[in-house]
Amino acid sequence: MSVALAGVIGDPVDHSLSPFLHNAAFEHLGIAARYERWRTSCAELPQRIASLRAPHILGANITLPHKIAVIPLLDRLDPQAEQIGAVNTIVRLPDGQLEGCNTDAPATVATLREDAGFDPTGKRIVLLGASGAARAAAYALITAQATALTVINRTLERAEELLADVLASSDADPYLRALTPDDPDVPEAIASADLIINATSLGWHADETPLPGHLIPATALVFDMVYRPTRLLREAAQAGAATLDGRGMLVRQAALSFERWTGVPAPLNVMFAAFDRAGARSA
Repeated sequence: MSVALAGVIGDPVDHSLSPFLHNAAFEHLGIAARYERWRTSCAELPQRIASLRAPHILGANITLPHKIAVIPLLDRLDPQAEQIGAVNTIVRLPDGQLEGCNTDAPATVATLREDAGFDPTGKRIVLLGASGAARAAAYALITAQATALTVINRTLERAEELLADVLASSDADPYLRALTPDDPDVPEAIASADLIINATSLGWHADETPLPGHLIPATALVFDMVYRPTRLLREAAQAGAATLDGRGMLVRQAALSFERWTGVPAPLNVMFAAFDRAGARSA
């Protein structure tokens, strides 16, 4: 029996726990498929994406730094990915065409609601970063009727572009602003936030944090998309804030990707258990 393949495309990907989640799901459901890590530099990206057209490929997940750069290499985007302007899932269609999708956006809101009991409706959000994951989070939160969104990013133009795209894709009229980390308005924005999200890669190394701990208010929920213990979450807890790591988001976006590739419901509990086993081994 031939084995179908899927994988995660990014640079780096050695840290990724996605293979544990998907391979546990394939095994649980008796699907003859395997999920791999496909480290891919920016220069190698076109060739890697072209390789996904092979008949034995189900599709791929896309992670840093390729969630935006991959778009011109695809044949089509689903409506949500087109509005977000970022792709984290590629599906190989029966005719060999490649469709870009975004499962980060629904996974963001589902994780906030189900794991933290946080409803974005009417809330003030601070988003750290302007990455593809940040785009998905911004779209999801505005769609969920958040009333204010501040994006803090080292490059102001990227934050402004993100907000312009979000506004263009929404019928809502939220308060939007873009700031750089050294802007004098940052402390006020942080202090008034109901939710602070780290959508940067800062946190994969223990000493990194995207936000000085003394700015974190006790009244906020701090959500770090990095799925390991981070300095940001540790300092947030010390400040008395509620905290949420990236575990739920990783598993939920993976489950949605799995369903796009296979056409069957993902075994969510199996994937959560696989994450916990893999996390314990890598801790």
